[in-house]
Amino acid sequence: MANRPQIPTNNSALIAMIADEDTVTGFLLAGVGNVDIRRKTNYLIVDSKTTVKAIEDAFKEFTTKEDIAIVLISQYVANMIRFLVDSYNNPIPAILEIPSKDHPYDPAHDSVLSRVKYLFSAESVASDRR
Repeated sequence: MANRPQIPTNNSALIAMIADEDTVTGFLLAGVGNVDIRRKTNYLIVDSKTTVKAIEDAFKEFTTKEDIAIVLISQYVANMIRFLVDSYNNPIPAILEIPSKDHPYDPAHDSVLSRVKYLFSAESVASDRR
């Protein structure tokens, strides 16, 4: 347990969002939004004009900030940067893929679910060898 990553406790940890306007608006109304001293937000609204580079930059920024504990990303947006999402392996911030209004959730594309399935299949193989 000594090697477990710690979330900074001097300030509260934030949730970051990368999603469509309706999803981000819903979470902002729930109180997730934050603007820091440099006027940087903890969310990115993705629409038809948003470039993949902008999404990649936001993902990299949110996953390297120390005050963010969870990054919520719409699954269809995560599919645009799947190589980044799948290669991310730090426990904090946790990356959670969520559905959006226009794009239903597909468990076949969820990186967290696929890792869990892999762990359970490896665990069942190990238990069969005993």
